[in-house]
Amino acid sequence: MSEFLPFTKPYIDEDAIAAVGEVLRSGWITSGPRVQEFEQQLSAYFGGRPVRTFNSGTCTMEIALRIAGIGPGDEVITTPISWVATANVILAVGATPVFADIDPITRNIDLDQVAAAITPRTRAIIPVYLSGLPVNMDRLYDIAKRHNLRVVEDAAQAIGSTWRGKRIGSFGDLVSFSFQANKNLTTAEGGCLVMGNADEVLLAEKYRLQGVTRSGFDGMEVDVLGGKFNMTDISAAIGLNQLPQLDAITARRHTLARHYFTAFGADFEFQTGVQLPVADFENSNWHMFQIVLPETVMRAEFMAQMKARDIGCGVHYPPIHLFQLYRERGFHEGMFPVAESVGRRIVSLPLFPRMVEADVARVVAAVREVLAR
Repeated sequence: MSEFLPFTKPYIDEDAIAAVGEVLRSGWITSGPRVQEFEQQLSAYFGGRPVRTFNSGTCTMEIALRIAGIGPGDEVITTPISWVATANVILAVGATPVFADIDPITRNIDLDQVAAAITPRTRAIIPVYLSGLPVNMDRLYDIAKRHNLRVVEDAAQAIGSTWRGKRIGSFGDLVSFSFQANKNLTTAEGGCLVMGNADEVLLAEKYRLQGVTRSGFDGMEVDVLGGKFNMTDISAAIGLNQLPQLDAITARRHTLARHYFTAFGADFEFQTGVQLPVADFENSNWHMFQIVLPETVMRAEFMAQMKARDIGCGVHYPPIHLFQLYRERGFHEGMFPVAESVGRRIVSLPLFPRMVEADVARVVAAVREVLAR
């Protein structure tokens, strides 16, 4: 029997493990010097923009909405195809999520649908860069500027991605990244928020830790309702190890993705009805390699057959608006047909840096065999 190949696996080397050990031995294991150093290095990576780290890439979006003043009575437009957190944070600040359908090719939010969904109550847009592929950033910010909207970029999957040669996060409004275990850069759990000015940074720091502002040795004030969202030095130590390797990690993912396209071949889509991802090697960081199955193939059975061949697959993502929490708010089937169709059929195939070309060939051979059945 062959070794099980998961759809993803964290890239953690011995230096990272040693760095965590050093933090544990130091006696300073919560937010401290490693967090500060990590934030400085992230700021440099994003072209000098201010960055603060947090314990998840979910709270970063919620805090971004709070910084932008989004709350009850406001509408925020986002995509139905994302991890449910993208919409949950809109509810968390008391605002109303408004979904716009997706583009069937890129599987990202359709910016024409975004423009059509804007109302006088719209205050912000949360685009999601599925699998690390950005939307058309020029068009996105043109829409936002014309309607005076804030943009909270859900770039959870997009560290290392670019737009027209510029790193995602090095420009734009409020940009949120996740460092969760399966991301291209991981801190086990965690995230960061890239902001535009010192006032936003000050608010982010307050929201990150119970709204507290300290002064002198014993001065303390609380003037906003914050939470407990700080990153630990343990996590930051992993991030400090990962960040210098990010370009190499991204390059390796590109190589593996190219090998997928080569192994599938030019006629695969025509022969099988499977939709491959957009072959964008200029902007995407290739966080995931996702295919969309034909309507005639049951995804659960496909995944079971792949698992029987010791290959793991993932589902990213079911349509958010069809979860009970959102059905109770008036959403229903048929509202966003492209997202619903893709959400039923999308499958993430294995892609992580320590895979080799033979692993890709094995996955492709298994996909072909299962489809042939």
